[in-house]
Amino acid sequence: MKNKTHKNQVKVDIPEYKTIREIIVRGTAAGGDKKQFMYLDKNKEMQEINYNQTWKLVSSLGTYFFSKGLKKGKKIAIISENIIEWIFAYYAILVGGNVCVPMDCKLPSGDLLDQLIRGECDAVVYSDKFVGMVEGFKKNPDNPVREYFCMNDFEEYYAKGAEMIANGDDSFDKVEIQPDDLACICYTSGTTGKSKGVMLTHRNVASDCTSSCRVLTGRHAIAFLPLHHTLSWVSALYATYIVVEWGYLCDSLKDIQKDIVNIKPYNFTGVPLVVETVYDKIWKTARKMGKEDLLKKGLKISNFLMKLGIDKRRKLFRMVIDNLGGNLDMIICGGAYLDPKYEKGLYDLGIDVFNGYGLTECSPVITCNHPGKFKFGSVGTPLDCCQIKINDPDEDGVGEIFVKGQNVMVGYYGEPEATAEAFDGEWFKTGDYGRIDEDGFLFMVGRKKNLIVLSNGKNVSPEELEEKLMAFIPYIREVLVYEKDKMICAEFFLNEEDYPDAKSRLKGDVKEFNKTMPGFKHIAKTFTRDDEFPKTTTLKIVRKY
Repeated sequence: MKNKTHKNQVKVDIPEYKTIREIIVRGTAAGGDKKQFMYLDKNKEMQEINYNQTWKLVSSLGTYFFSKGLKKGKKIAIISENIIEWIFAYYAILVGGNVCVPMDCKLPSGDLLDQLIRGECDAVVYSDKFVGMVEGFKKNPDNPVREYFCMNDFEEYYAKGAEMIANGDDSFDKVEIQPDDLACICYTSGTTGKSKGVMLTHRNVASDCTSSCRVLTGRHAIAFLPLHHTLSWVSALYATYIVVEWGYLCDSLKDIQKDIVNIKPYNFTGVPLVVETVYDKIWKTARKMGKEDLLKKGLKISNFLMKLGIDKRRKLFRMVIDNLGGNLDMIICGGAYLDPKYEKGLYDLGIDVFNGYGLTECSPVITCNHPGKFKFGSVGTPLDCCQIKINDPDEDGVGEIFVKGQNVMVGYYGEPEATAEAFDGEWFKTGDYGRIDEDGFLFMVGRKKNLIVLSNGKNVSPEELEEKLMAFIPYIREVLVYEKDKMICAEFFLNEEDYPDAKSRLKGDVKEFNKTMPGFKHIAKTFTRDDEFPKTTTLKIVRKY
């Protein structure tokens, strides 16, 4: 399906950036005194900062790090929730030529300590929420960290760094970074297995950000993805410098609805759960206001007009748009499977959802839908910084997705065997299965490691069955398909709020579903649960079966 370019797409002539420092230095020169970020301070007061002010703080902090011996590729970890100091520390580390190790602060302390040790970190930057944890780290004899910086003391660090600069220290300004210098070690968060430290160079990250912004730009946005997540770098931390537009750093996920109304973003990037929440909220609000039937009638009229080439969505559903701040017209989604019904549902209401696909190992974006080129159900076409292919496709064109390009990692830190196993020549083996259609759009099927191998030799993707079950049975909130005792089983978390008879209907509806599938893909046993499935910190269901 094709779509007109959004009126709010920012038209920018984007050069080929080769390093992160180049992105930030050029972006600062272009932004100057223009607003860059809005955020809540420690007292929950709204603050804003411009590009020149950010650079002053970053260069002061980076100079202070240098004074502590942290220069020329030293590895500095960040352990913190989403606060503005996280961003300043991140920029200071990378622009100064050091290596950032961004950590998922929601992980258990033992996991974080393990990553500090395996990552051979020289220093750690942390917020006051993690003072106790860090004090525990200091007592461990295996901990390699020698320098600690609490964000509560950043004002002191800024002042000391600024004083050094005023006295003639220009070392931060003179840093030279090469495209193939290591920029980050990012520990994967997958749903199974032990995390690995993904090594990303400046070229990797810069090329992915450049290519992403060439196909998806917008006006001011809200950022609420975890800052350690590589997708937040592309969508917020570097996009702000490339397109020179401001963003609001969301204080808490629970405040998303309120923040959208107050900040009035034109776009944001989120995981499928956020997209689903926005869509469900629209319909719950309509029901609460007694306007559900009116909304359905409007959709029929709008869809008829769309077939005639007349787009009146934003006018017909003005009330819906106004409840989302009045400007929102684009959501970029990634990180997990997104049911196409949410793409189509929001599109019909005048909000485009552009789904994409990526991995930390690819900096992270590989493919995405975008204005002018998208298909419901797909994860789009490759960015211009990489190529994809389907390795050893079956009769349906399904096989493992391979990627090569400037955005592909150089390897896993300290794990040469795992690195060698991850590549077939210059092609990175994603471990994901998919197919590419005649127009070059990628459609996901599932993870290789999750495949159910039946006794007859057939391979079944649990993700494929989960997707089809969600589409077939409207009251499923979450579902997990797995193999047990040589049978395909499915466990469900149901929407009993809107469908009180969901549990009593389930077996019959699964039986009807089975009739639509080949025999070897039939669900043999069903189970229900009373609460959500446990999830990773990136909101993916944990697979333990």
